[in-house]
Amino acid sequence: MTPPLVALITAGSAGLGAATARLFARNGIRLVISYDSNGQRAYELVEELTNISPLTAASTDRQDNYVALKADLAEKDQISQLVDNTIFIMGKLDIVFSNGAWIRLRDINDLDDNVNEEDWDTCFNMNVKSHLWLMHAAKPYLDQTEGVFITTACLAGVIVSGSSLAYSVTKAAQIHLAKGLAQIAAPKIRVNTVSPGLMLTDVAEQVLCFVKSKSVTGVNAIIDGGMVL
Repeated sequence: MTPPLVALITAGSAGLGAATARLFARNGIRLVISYDSNGQRAYELVEELTNISPLTAASTDRQDNYVALKADLAEKDQISQLVDNTIFIMGKLDIVFSNGAWIRLRDINDLDDNVNEEDWDTCFNMNVKSHLWLMHAAKPYLDQTEGVFITTACLAGVIVSGSSLAYSVTKAAQIHLAKGLAQIAAPKIRVNTVSPGLMLTDVAEQVLCFVKSKSVTGVNAIIDGGMVL
């Protein structure tokens, strides 16, 4: 029997990360979800994933199929440790869903409100560099499984919009980063992005589609119901 796939979902305890985790669990994928501050929410989700997974019904051992790990995605060393811990627990890694981001609300049409250096530095660190560090840490293991690396971008990276100019620009950079990583990681690893609209379940389905497709890489899937047409 083919062993179950193993996925790591960062910022996985709520929102799109949690929606994707639920979909993965229902499809028999083993999971590590990372969280930053709300451990209770993460562990409650782990219990839910365990209960809805067909892996639980097929085995008397409920341990280690669904795990929550704490990690600050702004810290390169913690990202590397997160991957190391995932491998220690799961033994392999097939899927990385890099879902972390950072925003601060500004008036995007007011230049004076968009020149805060801390905003720019934090946005670039979280919305670009954290995905790069995660890919770098995970690449040896994804090479072994010929796996997939998926990041959550945003419509703000496609058109100038969103919470701030710093956010919009760094989300555009994230999309371009994914294309570069797809080129670097080929042919063994596929790299794609999703740019969500409003329906989290629709986006989660696209993430699963990227997992299943063996021929799609370097793609940014805009799932917005035609908002940017």
